[in-house]
This record gives sequence, structure tokens and C-alpha cells, in this order.
Amino acid sequence: MNDNTFLIITSIAAPNAVLKDCAQNAHLNGVNFVVMGDTKSPPTFELDGCDFWSLDRQLTLPFSLVENLPTRHYGRKNLGYLVAMQQGAQVILETDDDNYPLAPFWEARNRQQSAHPLTQTGWTNVYKYFTDKYIWPRGYALEHLHDPLPALPGLGSVDCPIQQGLANENPDVDAIYRLTLPLPVSFDERESVALGDGAWCAFNSQNTTWFAEAFPLLYLPSHCSFRMTDIWRSYVAQRLAWTCGWSILFHNATVWQERNEHNLMRDFEDEVSGYTQNKQICADLAALDLPHGREHLHANLLTCYRLLTEKNYVGKAEMPLVEAWVADLRQLGF
Repeated sequence: MNDNTFLIITSIAAPNAVLKDCAQNAHLNGVNFVVMGDTKSPPTFELDGCDFWSLDRQLTLPFSLVENLPTRHYGRKNLGYLVAMQQGAQVILETDDDNYPLAPFWEARNRQQSAHPLTQTGWTNVYKYFTDKYIWPRGYALEHLHDPLPALPGLGSVDCPIQQGLANENPDVDAIYRLTLPLPVSFDERESVALGDGAWCAFNSQNTTWFAEAFPLLYLPSHCSFRMTDIWRSYVAQRLAWTCGWSILFHNATVWQERNEHNLMRDFEDEVSGYTQNKQICADLAALDLPHGREHLHANLLTCYRLLTEKNYVGKAEMPLVEAWVADLRQLGF
């Protein structure tokens, strides 16, 4: 790693075991570690090797997004991304405060990857390429759980500026899975899979790598369920990746999760909007007539969120936030 790699977490916890582990290893590996707090964060937060941003400190940032970004929401992480860009980030890593990074997490990232490239496969349950167990990722369209798994083509070199690592022990599955099927589950070590044009699979914010050209796609929506914000971001990112000729990489687990306490029925309730709408959201995004090329990313991002707000997938108050995000990106040179 080098000093243009940043690790971003949002947390309301005092320095816990994961945050301490991240701080120590970030320092050892030359990674800048940024934690964004919120209203429930402790009044004092001291952790060597960690740049902590309290809510009051966030309000001093010179970004348009600061003004209307809701508190008590995972979307506060957006300000962490902007802080990293402001400080010269070329690679952004993200995880959560209950995911322990494994040794490979700290290895240098490469945008070009050897992977099995899939295109035009529709809904593709990538988790099944890494285990023989019955499993699917949070955000997957439930209507497609029993679809046959597409055969993998041979390995090729693929351009992947967005890369999703898996999580062992307590992987990112939805409340239906947690209520009905056994955990823990750990994935097998297998070759990477890259989803390109016409292939859908939700990815999360728990173990994800972003290279600079894809930074505009980091935006997390605020006016939707907490359980859907990173999932619906992933759908927008996939749709816009197609316009740039990029693929989304899925690779072996480089974290393991010791999950924070959750009320599973509350998670279920928060995920209902996804269970009932994930498939249609992606169909609507796929139907958009978007110009191709990286120079159109900002305009295309606004088009996608205009669709999501007009169809009431996310609240109308989202559009001013996306517009502020784009203004901030332009100010920062992204």
C-alpha cells in the first residue's frame, strides 16, 4: 500500500476490537484510516492511527453535501469518501466496525484482475461460485434464487475498478436467510468472478475496493432503508459500470465478521422494500438510455437517481444530495 490508499468506516462505537485492529494494521501498511462518527458517537474518541471525524468536525468540511446530509444514517460515510478524495486518495477501501480484516486485506490492490468474466447472464448469484452451500447475498432478487448458475468461462484479464471481497463466518446475507438457514458459513478459496454488462448481483460496503475513476459511484443514498442504501448503490454502480466497459470483481474473503447485535425482525422489516422492489429497480435502470464513456458518469449518476426518486424507490429529498455530491466531486477534480 501507499499513502494514497484510504480505509473508510462509519461507526457510533467507542474504539472497539475491530477499530483497534484496523488502526494498527493501517499504520503498519501505510494506509490512511478515517472513521466518520454520528450523533450517537462517544463524546471523546481517541485511537492512535485513526483520523476520527465527530459530527461537529464534519460540519466544518467545505462540501456542499454537508448542509443537508441526514444524521443517524449510514450515509454519513459519504463525507468520509470526500475527505479521502480531498486528501489525495487514489484507492478507497471500506468495511464496517464488526469486520476483522484478514492478512490479504492489507495487500496492494490491482485494478486489472484475472477472473472469470460473465456478461449478459442476468441475475447471477455470485456467492454460489465460492461455496457449495445454499446461500445468496443480501439484496439479491428473491425471484431468481432458483435460477441455474451460469457456467464460468475461462480466466481472462478484466478491468475492475470496483472490487467486492466476501466475508467469512457471518457473511452478508439477508434477514430471510438468517431467520431460516444456519450460520456460520465460510467460503471456499476459489478464482475470482467478474460481472460485466448485463449481469446483476448486489454487492455491499463491508469489504469493497474502489479505484479513483469509479469514485463518483461511491455515493450512498440517505432517503431509503438503512438495509438498502449500499445495495441500491451497488445497482446504480453496476449500471454505470456498463457504460464505461468496467466489470465488478467478486473475490475470496479477506475479512471475517463478528456481527454486531441485530434485531432480525427489524432487519426483515427494513429489507421489505428490497425484497419487493430489487428486481424492478434493476429492470428500470437497465432500460435507461445512457450515453457511454467516463465523461458522462456525473450526468448518468443524476439520471439514475432521478429515476429512483420519480418512481418513489427513494425519497424526493435525495436529488439535492446527489446534486451536492456531484458538485463536490467536480470541485475535488473527480
